[in-house]
Formats: sequence, structure tokens, C-alpha cells
Amino acid sequence: MLNNKNYYVYDAKNKTAKPLEELRQAYNYRYLISQLLRRDIVTRYKRSFLGIGWTMLNPLGTMIVLSIAFSQVFKMTEGYPAYVLSGLMAWNFFSQTTYASMVNLVWGGGLLKRIYMPRTSFALAAVGTGVVNTLLTIIPMIIVMLVLGVPVKLTIFFIPIPLLLLALFSLGFGLILSTLAVYFPDVAEMYQIVLTAWMYLTPIIYPEEILPENIHFIISTFNPMYGLVKLFRIPIYYGRLPSIEEFLFPALLAVIVFIIGWLFFTYRSDEFAYKI
Repeated sequence: MLNNKNYYVYDAKNKTAKPLEELRQAYNYRYLISQLLRRDIVTRYKRSFLGIGWTMLNPLGTMIVLSIAFSQVFKMTEGYPAYVLSGLMAWNFFSQTTYASMVNLVWGGGLLKRIYMPRTSFALAAVGTGVVNTLLTIIPMIIVMLVLGVPVKLTIFFIPIPLLLLALFSLGFGLILSTLAVYFPDVAEMYQIVLTAWMYLTPIIYPEEILPENIHFIISTFNPMYGLVKLFRIPIYYGRLPSIEEFLFPALLAVIVFIIGWLFFTYRSDEFAYKI
């Protein structure tokens, strides 16, 4: 009978907001996201001789090249290779996760037309992959510091905090890029050029002390990666905890960019299946 049956009643007044619904669905589909993460890690090094070891050797190789090229120029920086590597760890995390978030959504967009899955799955998997890769890179970082005689202090255990903030910022920025790339495919190609310029505008291979005061002010004020890279580098290379000023602005920036990116992406995500 009608009274003995259960019915699902749709009430528009009780409809969950899209950003919250996307968050709930991302949690419900956490197994799918973990499989995407596993796929990214396994397939990337599947045919390579050293396998996942390249995750640690890749930034190490870049550090060696940069050290050979610039160590004499910036010889005033003690343990210059460790300085470079600590900055590269943060930069590689940001550049790789944001680019992967954008490209994976466009390349994997066909899935959105066949099955239901949270639209943020690709970005979340990319950030998760970045976290795993960065944590693995800490091992060669410590080895380099020991070889160079740079003290390894307990402040290195503070790294999960700036890594979390970097993940929030990268996720929010990656979602903004992903949305733009759906409507403007050329964004992916242009972004690689922007990344190159952005890296050289961030004190990664050079110490910020060499910058003229007016240039330093512009970079530290308008370059969001300046504070995040510095926050990541302080507990590793400088061996201390960040001050309130050094922590507060990057933390607020990361949270704000994450919220903006999540809102921007989720309110546009229903159109993706028709655009990709």
C-alpha cells in the first residue's frame, strides 16, 4: 500500500549548496580518489628502471644542475644546494599539482559523460600525489643537508603545516585553472610559460637578500608563492619555526584561494560535461 512504501521527496528549499554537496561527494567517493592517486603514482614510473625512486632523484638532479650553474654566483649563501632544494620542493609541489589538476580534468573529461564522479576528483588526486612525492623528497633533502654540514633540526617535523597550506593553495588555484581550461583550452599551454616566469620571480635559486628594496617589496607583496616557499623553507633550511608574521599571511592566503577556487569550480562544474 501507499502508506507502507518509502518515497524520496525532492524539496528545493532543502537543497544542499553546490560547494558543500561537492565536499560531501568527494568524501563519499574517497576510494575512487585514492585509486586515481595510486594510478598517478604507479603509471608515472611504471616503465622506469628506478620506479618511484625518480620522485626523489628528480628534484635532486635539478638541484645539482642549478648548484653547478649558480653556486659561485651565490656563494655567500651557506649550503647553497640545500637552500635551492628546500625551495624546489615547495615549487615543484605547486607547479606539478596545479598543472596536473588542469590537464587531468580536460583529458579525463570523457568519464564525466559516462559515469558520475565528483568533479573535484582529479584535482584532489593531483594534490594527494604531490603530497606523497614531496614527503618522499624529504629523504634526499636530509641527506644533502648532512653532506653539506647544514644542521638538521627538530623543526623539520613542522613541515606538515606549511605542506598543508601549500596543498590548500595549490588545490584552490588548480581548480580555478581547471575551470578556465575547460572554456579556454589554450590556458594549459600558456600556463607553462607563466610557470617559468613565476619561478624566476620567486626566491628559489637566488637569496632574497640580493633583491633591491623596491623589487623585494613588490615580490613579497604581490607574489603569493613568496610567502609559501619561505614558510616551507624556514623549518628545513633555517632550522627555526616561522614567526607570526611569516605564518599568518601565507596561511590566510592559502585558505582564501582554496575557498575562492572551490566556489568558482563547483558553481561551474555542471557545465563541464558539455564543454569538454
